[in-house]
Amino acid sequence: MRSVTAFAPATVSNVGCGFDVLGFALESPGDEVMARAVDRGGVVIEDIAGDDGRLPFEPGRNTASVAAQAVLDRAGSRQGVALTVRKGLPLASGLGGSAASAAAAAVAVNALIGGGATPEVLIACALEGERVGAGSAHADNVAPAICGGLVLVRAANPPDVIRLPVPTGLTAVVVHPDLEIETAAARAILGDTVLLRDAVQQWANVGAFVDALHRRDFALLARTLEDVVAEPRRAALVPGLGEIKKAALASGALGCGLSGSGPAVFALCTSPNVAPAVAAAMRQASALATGGSPQVYISPVGSPGARIVA
Repeated sequence: MRSVTAFAPATVSNVGCGFDVLGFALESPGDEVMARAVDRGGVVIEDIAGDDGRLPFEPGRNTASVAAQAVLDRAGSRQGVALTVRKGLPLASGLGGSAASAAAAAVAVNALIGGGATPEVLIACALEGERVGAGSAHADNVAPAICGGLVLVRAANPPDVIRLPVPTGLTAVVVHPDLEIETAAARAILGDTVLLRDAVQQWANVGAFVDALHRRDFALLARTLEDVVAEPRRAALVPGLGEIKKAALASGALGCGLSGSGPAVFALCTSPNVAPAVAAAMRQASALATGGSPQVYISPVGSPGARIVA
């Protein structure tokens, strides 16, 4: 096998109450990475498309090549690999762009060398790329990008990922305003302390969120979709966030909040029938607040993760 192409999807992380521990995969968009076997050793990047020339070609600075090298190192392989990265995700969007490239690269290279890496190993390798791309190795984007579905990351090192049940019909709407927010900058404004009362509320929400999924209790699920730790500090980065959330709820969403560090905003709906009205309302509110042409995605929650496409 001389070349393999893998696709990895966009992901929503935090999911309201689950800062750095909850995430789910979207059906689309996503990134593709082609890994091609070459005679020279190591990993090189041959081409990057869809990034407007902004991503680095240096192997040690690109999330895809770092993840690819981690797979080779784990397997003890000396195979040379050339990568072609096709960005389908907007940069600095809050949709796990660096995680998607890392996940696609890890899956493609593992298949190229005939490796039998487990999902946990692939997550660990992709996290090495995420560390470079996002400034820290948190797995709430990488884990759903690899595993698909809706997951809880109990620990990132070594990866301990719990796949959660997804109630039938649960649908995500994501609106990406015409803005960019760098993950590292958004994390820097959080500080390193949390009030005890906020920590207790966040823990309670996560526990109730997991219970609501298991019992398909949408009323309880709606009550859990609140972030009292990160979103209040990041809200000012997304003009009109409050109006977008109000529009989503008024149109029938269970809850709404920042996807990752933003600027993308997600909402959860009880069914795909509710989602179009929610999407239209969120798009309109976002456009009024920020101008431009917000991108909108509607996806089942529980979509597949990274996979070979060619």
